[in-house]
Amino acid sequence: QVQLVESGGGLVRPGDSLTISCVRSGRTSQSDTTAWFRQAPGKEREFVAGIFRNYGRTYYDDSVKGRFTISRDNAKNTLYLQMTNLKPDDTAVYYCATDSRIILSQVRIASSYDYWGQGTQVTVSS
Repeated sequence: QVQLVESGGGLVRPGDSLTISCVRSGRTSQSDTTAWFRQAPGKEREFVAGIFRNYGRTYYDDSVKGRFTISRDNAKNTLYLQMTNLKPDDTAVYYCATDSRIILSQVRIASSYDYWGQGTQVTVSS
């Protein structure tokens, strides 16, 4: 089994920065694909950013490209999402996800991931 625990969410103002974290434990591997998704009220869960296996290749949704940075510390088994220039549209519950079997074409698809955290709320409001 795999456990994921997110932290670091909160209430920030537009233009602020925030970093959220996800600690992985259990049967994890450095070759797992890891990703961040988010879900706003009344909307479907959407892809934000991902790291494909241990190749170091990162992928972003166009809405966050240039503002968000995904990274992973394998020694700490922790995934990060650094968010800058936050906007009210970024308000959502942010979830981390991981899976060992994903192929490249599945990185952006939520249903491809078997393991999810409980989520952390990020609210951007003045």
